[in-house]
Amino acid sequence: MIGGLWTLAAAEAGKGIEAAIVAGPEHWFVKNVMMLALFFVCVAMAISAYRLVKGPQLPDRVVSLDLLANFIVGAIGVYAILSGRAEIVSVAIVMALILFVGTAAFALYLEKGERRQ
Repeated sequence: MIGGLWTLAAAEAGKGIEAAIVAGPEHWFVKNVMMLALFFVCVAMAISAYRLVKGPQLPDRVVSLDLLANFIVGAIGVYAILSGRAEIVSVAIVMALILFVGTAAFALYLEKGERRQ
């Protein structure tokens, strides 16, 4: 909600969302909230990495790896806002699409593996 303030201001000025990301957060509160969000994403990544190592079965590990990669996409998005570099958002979107295809392929693999047994 707070982050939407500068986005809304840039969109109303007719510059679009890319201009809002390039402008970056100008208010100290928005910067602090983004840093806090980045901290929580890093904590969640650590918990997901623990589940990746400790997972009892293969599906648990694959789900935790997918979750870890999605947290990385989120961290890239927060970094793009903090640094004001709009081109990084494209990298995060492509990474998210590839992750989705990988997760769907693994689900299909698990389903066909269950049919064989």
